[in-house]
Amino acid sequence: MDRWHAMKVFVRVADSGGFAEAARQLDMGAPAVTRAVAGLETQIGARLLIRTTRAVKLTEAGSRYLQDCRRILADIEEAEAAAAGSFVTPTGTLTVSASVMFGRMFVLPLLGEYLQHNPAVTGRALLLDRITHLVDEGIDVAVRIAHLPDSSLRAIGVGHVRRVVCAAPAYFARHGVPERPEALAQHTVIAATSAWTSLDWRFGRDSEIGVRVHPKLSCNSNEAVIAAALDGWGLTRLLSYQVAPLVADGRLQVVLSAFEEPPLPVHVVHSEGRNAAAKVRAFVDFAVERLRADPLIN
Repeated sequence: MDRWHAMKVFVRVADSGGFAEAARQLDMGAPAVTRAVAGLETQIGARLLIRTTRAVKLTEAGSRYLQDCRRILADIEEAEAAAAGSFVTPTGTLTVSASVMFGRMFVLPLLGEYLQHNPAVTGRALLLDRITHLVDEGIDVAVRIAHLPDSSLRAIGVGHVRRVVCAAPAYFARHGVPERPEALAQHTVIAATSAWTSLDWRFGRDSEIGVRVHPKLSCNSNEAVIAAALDGWGLTRLLSYQVAPLVADGRLQVVLSAFEEPPLPVHVVHSEGRNAAAKVRAFVDFAVERLRADPLIN
């Protein structure tokens, strides 16, 4: 028996909820579908489906095996698509999404260089400080800074960033350096207002320390927050890449490093795996290589 074919039949039976419907969708005879699943159960040595008069249900072993089958079949399809499309020239419009500041610092330079090497592609950058929906918004590739939930999206890790508390040295000279997160209550706080910022600042390896901050100044852009911090107006909390050059040249000072949460992962995300168009595969490969080599996120 063709194991790969039998796995496809089993997945279709599980998805459609019955042998007859699976047979219709696969353009096979119902007995052939039944034999394929039965043969698979014999090879595995475990019952995968419970047949009833109205439908079929997955056994516990069948539920686990179904997930493995989906992964294996997807890997095979990706490998075949990659081989078939290895020499396809990237063409069309490529839409890439990222947060505003990360996009300006990292994604736009990458996209510009990519477009220079791929003259048949035009680029569209969608830089927004909110979560975007790839399929609904027509986005080919997104760069996301977060712990991602399980989904059908393909996510490739490229680095990590930290949440850091910082201010101008002149501010700390006037007001002192906070030694513990709880001391932030005595400081002037500048906060960014975006879709994923919170006034509940968490600290510690397990985020076990929580501090509710009360900003004296709120800004709707990270650049404005940084400008206010550079002026010595107060302290703020941002992502490490956003202030790394300013910290390196001494214009901003990071504090409470011993209380930081674990780093946040940076992912390049797209929806179609190796079945994606050549323009997407080429950009993802290019972006992953460059971002993994960037010291600001690694």
